[in-house]
Amino acid sequence: MHRNKHFKRLSSQWQSTFRGNIPLSPTEKWHGAKSFRRRCKLLGDEQPLCVTTNNQRQRYVTKDGKCRVNLGHIKDKSRFISDIFTTLVDLKYLWFLLVFTACYILTWMSFGAIYFLDAWLRDDIAHVHDSQWQPCFENVDSYLSALLLSLETQRTIGYGSRRVTANCPEGVVLLMVQSITGSIIDAVMVGCMFVKISRPQQRAQTLIFSKHCIICERDEKLCLLFRIGDLRESHMVDAKIRAKLIKSRQTKEGEFIPLEQSEINLGYDTGGDRLLLVEPQTIAHIINDSSPFWEVGAKRLKRETLEIIVILEGIVEASGMTCQARTSYTQDEILWGHRFASCISLEKGAFLVDYSAFDKTFEVQMSPLSARNRSHAKDEESTF
Repeated sequence: MHRNKHFKRLSSQWQSTFRGNIPLSPTEKWHGAKSFRRRCKLLGDEQPLCVTTNNQRQRYVTKDGKCRVNLGHIKDKSRFISDIFTTLVDLKYLWFLLVFTACYILTWMSFGAIYFLDAWLRDDIAHVHDSQWQPCFENVDSYLSALLLSLETQRTIGYGSRRVTANCPEGVVLLMVQSITGSIIDAVMVGCMFVKISRPQQRAQTLIFSKHCIICERDEKLCLLFRIGDLRESHMVDAKIRAKLIKSRQTKEGEFIPLEQSEINLGYDTGGDRLLLVEPQTIAHIINDSSPFWEVGAKRLKRETLEIIVILEGIVEASGMTCQARTSYTQDEILWGHRFASCISLEKGAFLVDYSAFDKTFEVQMSPLSARNRSHAKDEESTF
């Protein structure tokens, strides 16, 4: 009963907020109220009609580049088995080592059980001390001795008192099958371990981003700026930068889009997105009429609920593998009317980078108007 009252209240709020006085069917009211509640619950809203008091947006990407998206209720999990190599490589190191160990132990134990069963069926165990008996597996009188035979066979340690004889064809077949199985497991496990160790994810730890974005004027244009830097002396090859704006939106029909992605132009048309990342670079997005920040001013920025995802990609010079580093900026991490302090100086015939000033900014006098209002003001001045 309480739930129905809650949905009725939300449906009236949603209709008055997004649909005005347009008549709606009960189904539209129900889905609209449900969508409205999801918006308030998950992402927060500046609307005073929201029942939640949480105005902070859930981060889509953390500052260190981890995506905060959990995948649940996956029905067809067999797809992960069909791509078993990627599944193994994506495992955490603890789970990978457990799988690595389990594959070998299970193989040894399985073939040990087969050897012991074959010896028991051939009655070799009962005649283990009979010198006239011709066994299939010499000195295999228990499961433990069969396990040792399996281990010596697969790891090619070298046979001692236990070995496979030529008295039974099935023993030779088992020997070949285990040798091939062991080679396959070695190839897969060593390949997975090599790929996992050589993945360039740790290279991203030495690619850093400024703690804040800033909005300031450059050449009489309003720009969104942030900094990136590389701490290593071996540089990234063919480094590229791109950015996405993540923001929730309610359509005119009442559909709630919680994570709508918009492209932020960082110089793709002019080649400015391709970097020579030797020293810290300040990346600029010019706020024009095609920018998602065209109508955003200083006051509106404080009320906005958004997140900027920055993605830096390049080839690791040492290994030739592609590396990707990510970070994000929420609306609280965008500073209006600030500039970055200089962190490069000339010293003893070379440029010196002072990374202690990498994140430093200072405030400048700047109008709080949005780029759109600035453009309209200039047009009005030009007409007069």
